[in-house]
Amino acid sequence: MNFEDTDPAANGACFVGAFVDGAVTVGLTEAVVSPGSRSTPLAVLLAAHPRIRVWMHVDERSAGYFALGMAKARRAPVILLCSSGTAAANYLPAVVEAYYAEVPLVVLTADRPHELRDVGAPQAIDQLGLYGRYAKWFVEMALAENTPAALRYARTVAERAVTLAAMTPAGPVHLNFPFREPLVPVLSPDVFSGGRRAEAGKQSCLFGTYTGVRHLSSPTLRRLAAALASVQRGLMVVGPADQDGLAGAIAALAARLGWPVLADPLSSLRNGTHDLQNVIDGYDAGLRDVATRARLQPDLVLRIGPMPISKALANALEAWKASRQILIDGSERLRDPGRTADAQIFAEPVTLMRELTAAVPDKPASRWLEAWQSVNRVIESVVARLFDGEARLSEGGIFRQLRHVLVDGTILYVGNSMPVRDLDTFFGRTRTQVRTLANRGANGIDGVVSSALGAASTGPVVLVVGDLSFYHDLNGLLPAKLHAIAATVVVVNNNGGGIFSFLPQGEMVDDFEALFGTPLGLDYQHIVTGYGGHFQRIQAPAAFQAAIRDAQRRGGLNVIEVPSQRALNLERHRQFWQAVQDDLAVYWKQAQPCEF
Repeated sequence: MNFEDTDPAANGACFVGAFVDGAVTVGLTEAVVSPGSRSTPLAVLLAAHPRIRVWMHVDERSAGYFALGMAKARRAPVILLCSSGTAAANYLPAVVEAYYAEVPLVVLTADRPHELRDVGAPQAIDQLGLYGRYAKWFVEMALAENTPAALRYARTVAERAVTLAAMTPAGPVHLNFPFREPLVPVLSPDVFSGGRRAEAGKQSCLFGTYTGVRHLSSPTLRRLAAALASVQRGLMVVGPADQDGLAGAIAALAARLGWPVLADPLSSLRNGTHDLQNVIDGYDAGLRDVATRARLQPDLVLRIGPMPISKALANALEAWKASRQILIDGSERLRDPGRTADAQIFAEPVTLMRELTAAVPDKPASRWLEAWQSVNRVIESVVARLFDGEARLSEGGIFRQLRHVLVDGTILYVGNSMPVRDLDTFFGRTRTQVRTLANRGANGIDGVVSSALGAASTGPVVLVVGDLSFYHDLNGLLPAKLHAIAATVVVVNNNGGGIFSFLPQGEMVDDFEALFGTPLGLDYQHIVTGYGGHFQRIQAPAAFQAAIRDAQRRGGLNVIEVPSQRALNLERHRQFWQAVQDDLAVYWKQAQPCEF
């Protein structure tokens, strides 16, 4: 490589090439790119690298969520690139979600050089620290130079950025690249070699940037294991988590202790081949019953990860004043909104679960565990009685049908508001290896379609989303057409914001429909076909199952609309909760005195 080269285009190519190759060195393989002029050097070099796949997406707001869904599904960092100006501002919602959901993104924004800032140059805004505290790390990159020091700088920044994005707590990092014209880089055969630590073919030790996991000290581990082993009425509560190996590690510890596990639907514990015997999935409905909540108060609660979705469980944790609570989290962030935890343990969860399993004695099955399992069976029977034989598909019934047709390896992505709560209540446990994902960092309805399509770049995805959320991100359907991505989208169309009917606003606000119901009255068929998709409107359960199977065979974009009525859906849920309460009252009358 000629370090004396003064051609600005060649300088830019060498500098950016070193950066791109540095990112590849630490495992990055995917880049989501939105078109623009100022970002040309990065876009061209990303596309030229043989180990990076570029996914083009025209809409930056959707592109941000597309990259987020891809990174979430891959459990690995993804580059997100745009031009300067408001293009970069459109990434903010996805960056916020990535920060709170701990999803690794490497956000690259192109920028005007310093002499064109704050002087009225077009498409120039203040991009320094644009994402504020939502970026784990921000760097204003140096202007491109073709010198050994500059190339080494570019490479090491890339390695550090990718590693930091993935390091616990995972999240977005932001690098701002100022570029002078000319913007079209001059490529050469050795454009990616700048700043490398070893010559080609040279035997080398470790190169790049690495990190480890956080452990408890041996004395603390022993004290924790002894505390768990001494408890008879113990309870494990697992929040949203999608970490490889976590489900099996938690299930093994629960079996060892003889404790029930209240597993969030996004925890990965409810689905798969691991031991499901101790997994309780009906606790949201059960803990709405005051008598059940009082009878099943634990002595100790071992919480893993963020708080579960269930409001009834959150209320129970606050009501169980006498219960000690220990919170385990791989992140140093405090995720305890009710501030009910008596102790916080910051350690890598999979490793800690395995160490505890080895450290505690094996306990036989107890009446405490059997009581939780019995309550769960009561709730399962009510769900089956009310929803498995329905003639017209309800919102809860959608998930009852999906559990019968989803195949191993499917990602079930769900929208916020009602879909994630209906997943919690009605999908249940299954041996099918289904990954359940949702955007529960900031819990917004925006970008869900894009996130699901990003996840679909890795394999089969079924998205269940409300009509408002679907409308909010219609641009998110574009990658299905551009990149031939296969995805099935189930749109629950209740013509508005269904969850508000469950909140006090539903009965206390005079202008409810205008302010909260927000009916749109849209027909999505022509929009879907415009994106090259297949559209169906279905109401019968059997037809719905057939449509899901057909979509999985057909490939491409498939949108299945299920019409619903908000008032009827509210009534169906209330009937279900009442039936659970009635059946639990009968159960407790017949049960033996609870001396666990």
